[in-house]
Amino acid sequence: MIAIIDYDAGNLRSVEKAFAALGEECVITRKRDEIMRAARVVLPGVGSFGMAMEQMKKYELDKVVKEVAEKEKPLLGICLGLQLLFAGSEESGGVEGLHLLDGEILRIPGQEGLKIPHIGWNSLELRGQGRLFRDIPTGQGGQPYVYFVHSYYLKAQDLAVVKAVTQYGVEIHASVEKDRIFACQFHPEKSGAAGLQILKNFAQI
Repeated sequence: MIAIIDYDAGNLRSVEKAFAALGEECVITRKRDEIMRAARVVLPGVGSFGMAMEQMKKYELDKVVKEVAEKEKPLLGICLGLQLLFAGSEESGGVEGLHLLDGEILRIPGQEGLKIPHIGWNSLELRGQGRLFRDIPTGQGGQPYVYFVHSYYLKAQDLAVVKAVTQYGVEIHASVEKDRIFACQFHPEKSGAAGLQILKNFAQI
């Protein structure tokens, strides 16, 4: 069973449908007991960092996610869910994140020819042996293509946790992995065959 955490931040059904396509049983929930019974946990999300943390605290899901990490249950953050795993974001100064990982969430710097938010398909440069990227399909140039929608990006403190990067004006740390915590800035559930392979890999961890 995979628990998809519901804190009113959207993007739940598309994640559920992607796992269902892989034959994985899911529950969308904000109940602690259901989340802790699940074999794996997904923290999705779209929207603002500050509002998301407000909702997480409202439902006491901040405590639950930290408990998931303490129990070493596989945890996958997607898009805003990745950002919430860090201490804070430039988007919402003074708002404390979950701080399960170390790094900065910064606004993508504006420059000529680049639209913000960053919306669309980008290639990933894989680094190390990320468990999410086993057997991942690739496009031209031998790189996987995935779908992004974001205005803020991760700059991880420890480069050893970075398993994929992309370029959009700056180098974006697009996926990280530490112990049994995984996160993607892009949307694997919207990234075709490559994204489904990433979710399949997570479901097998």
